[in-house]
Amino acid sequence: MKRMHSKVDFENTEVAFRLKSNKALKRAYWLFRMLSFPFLVRYGNAFVNSALRWHLPVVPLVKWTVFDHFCCGETLHDCVPILDSLNEAGVKSVLDYSVEGKESELQFDQARDTLLELIEFSSENPCTPIVVFKPTAFGRFDLFVKQGEGAAFEAAEQQEWMRLRNRFDVVCKAASDKQMPVLVDAEESWMQDAADQLVLEMMRTYNKDRAIVYNTAQLYRKDRMDYLRELHGRAEQEDFFVGIKLVRGAYMEKERARAEALDYPSPICISKEATDANFDQALRFVVTHSARMALYLGTHNEKSTELAVALILDHQIAPNDQRFWFGQLYGMSDHLSFNLGAAGFNATKYMPFGPIKEVIPYLSRRATENTSVSGQTGRELTLITQELKRRKLSAT
Repeated sequence: MKRMHSKVDFENTEVAFRLKSNKALKRAYWLFRMLSFPFLVRYGNAFVNSALRWHLPVVPLVKWTVFDHFCCGETLHDCVPILDSLNEAGVKSVLDYSVEGKESELQFDQARDTLLELIEFSSENPCTPIVVFKPTAFGRFDLFVKQGEGAAFEAAEQQEWMRLRNRFDVVCKAASDKQMPVLVDAEESWMQDAADQLVLEMMRTYNKDRAIVYNTAQLYRKDRMDYLRELHGRAEQEDFFVGIKLVRGAYMEKERARAEALDYPSPICISKEATDANFDQALRFVVTHSARMALYLGTHNEKSTELAVALILDHQIAPNDQRFWFGQLYGMSDHLSFNLGAAGFNATKYMPFGPIKEVIPYLSRRATENTSVSGQTGRELTLITQELKRRKLSAT
């Protein structure tokens, strides 16, 4: 039986894979087959990292496999043809400069300048209506932790924090000047309090007329519904708009391991079912309070996507209302993105890009997450198989 709500048919593989040739589909099939074996992912990541340390020629292999599937290019110029083709198919793009793990002030300034370039580029390109960055693109992880714990900064650290805050402000102001929504991704819980506070400051300043700055709530955290209620209450009292990106979360194993090692209660929901319920509760809350809140829904979960479609239509909100966006990662869940776009909803793809060697930490995390998300890889394989069979039958 087809899974469908109103005019959105998520089983329509012809629409989902319209941009992929037979060759590209078959390559995607074998990539997801490899990702379905955790031991292959584990040893593959170890091999690539070792090869890079020994300066072995592993980059072409990475490019031909995971990079070409999950990233849109090494430079903005590389990305343009893909952005254009997605746009023609009704799917917008969120460019994500996916260079991680930097530590120096020069690197943080370079990240700020890259974001300013992305805002300028995106404001002039109808394919790219939103930009995104991670908090630790602009400052050291440990500095966020110390600020969140309320520990006293040394004089040099205080100056470092002010530079970090200034990078946030410069980017959010540029986004506001261009009326370009900017998503601030969430990271590990033990640094997130400081990031939340910074984003709240930016919302108070730049979300006076509409949601420009969006924070991210990871709903595998038990406390995020309380956070959403408090944030909405502040917005009502102080007269600003809330932009919120809802995701399930990306650091579960690390969160639980740290909680166990340091002997504190895990902040993560006890089960996937509890996480799903928390996510859907947050989704209902945001749509119900859409007079004050705007939503970017980052999910590969079909049931939650169907629920979002139903809520939007039930609240008599137009599918293309600019307060509501759907997002999936490039290279995954095309059946959601392209069918949403074809039905007139605001569908986007997260489009990672950057130099291959610099993006490998992101790709390694992406591969590991694919193996840990129950059913995700199997669902991709099933849909690709369906489309290959459909094409074979239609050709006879």
